[in-house]
Amino acid sequence: MSDYPNQSGSISTEKRAKSVEEAVSAALSELGIAEADAVIEIVQKPSKGLFGIGAKDAVVKVTKKVAPVYSEPAVEIKAKEGVKPAEAKPVAEKTEAKPKAEKKKAEATPEAAEDAKKFISDILSAMGLNAEVKAELDGDVVNVEVEGDSMGIVIGKRGDTLDSLQYLTSLVVNRNSDDYIKVSIDTENYREKRKDALIALSDRLAAKVARTGRKFALEPMNPYERRIIHANLQDNEDVTTFSVGQEPYRKVVIAPKYQKKSYSKGGNRNRSRRPREEKPEATAASSVTYKADFKPQQHKAEYKNFEEYLAAHSND
Repeated sequence: MSDYPNQSGSISTEKRAKSVEEAVSAALSELGIAEADAVIEIVQKPSKGLFGIGAKDAVVKVTKKVAPVYSEPAVEIKAKEGVKPAEAKPVAEKTEAKPKAEKKKAEATPEAAEDAKKFISDILSAMGLNAEVKAELDGDVVNVEVEGDSMGIVIGKRGDTLDSLQYLTSLVVNRNSDDYIKVSIDTENYREKRKDALIALSDRLAAKVARTGRKFALEPMNPYERRIIHANLQDNEDVTTFSVGQEPYRKVVIAPKYQKKSYSKGGNRNRSRRPREEKPEATAASSVTYKADFKPQQHKAEYKNFEEYLAAHSND
């Protein structure tokens, strides 16, 4: 077969022979190249057939490798006279990311107080409670006071319902505010009563912990109630406080500030002392002597028993 260019412009040829080696050799000779400069592809392998019937020659396709094309080196362009080269613009330095600003407390507005009042009134009305709601401004706080009958339902167990109502009202008041407005809801002076009860409880437990040297964990409380206990016992000389657990099950632990020394079981501190039992005195010295001197093995033949031995030595 004659040489022919392929699509990439390289020259290739196909050769047929009885073996692959012969076909490759013939193709390389025709192209005038060495084997290292060629790409060899076996199109058909040779086959002897059966008894010479159906024998096939080897067919190979040999392509001359094309040298890689290198781009010309870049030509330096000289600036024309009178034209200043463009100055490189300084790369702007990366600025460090500023930490997110904390929520700022905003001054409570009459609109915020009105929103809180309306929201609580609607909820109490839906609960079937007849109550009067008052909202007053105190700086950044909206103080809400609820008055009426059956306020125990509004307070709930340990103030849980009142705290939930306060949280929902805070979301309503701050939904359109960029800054944070605090909301405080109270009824029947529950907040003050609960504070006094927590202070009394913490004082009583602190005395118990100081006396026994064993820590005590209170029931889970909200952050407001935990702060009351921490603040009340922060100056106590005998105990310290810390919180454990995750919300809403986080609780305060009251522990002794100075751990008492523990004594091992082998120590003498807690060992009970029993009075020593006095041994009874011997009534007669002779009886002790007889018991010590009498040996059945030595007097076996002479005395039958201990009574005969005593009778024989009664005059000693």
